[in-house]
Amino acid sequence: MAIAALKMINLDSSDPRRDAAFWSAVLAWEVAHVQDEYAMLTGPSGVALGLGLVEDHEPPSWPNEHGTKQFHLDLAVDDLDAAAAECVQAGATLPEEQPGETWRVLLDPSGHPFCLTQAANWA
Repeated sequence: MAIAALKMINLDSSDPRRDAAFWSAVLAWEVAHVQDEYAMLTGPSGVALGLGLVEDHEPPSWPNEHGTKQFHLDLAVDDLDAAAAECVQAGATLPEEQPGETWRVLLDPSGHPFCLTQAANWA
């Protein structure tokens, strides 16, 4: 039996409104709450994504040899190139530094790295 259930992931943000729109476009999750200081999206199975304003937010660097990025999200997609292009259109950045061929590292609008991975690899 699990000790706890994951209900929410919170990300520091330099602009919660912008980041809520970005993550809503990428995940197709509903924006449940949005204001200048905080936004929240709701997803399947009751999991939520919170975005809290941090003044003078400094995004982690990429690439990051020192491991100070602290976390990243892995998102399963059917077509890496098409999904990366859609994420960039929604506001992500695709850095030149890419460590492999079966995934793409992107940065959300606040600079948090996340990975697009081949959905078939998760089977």
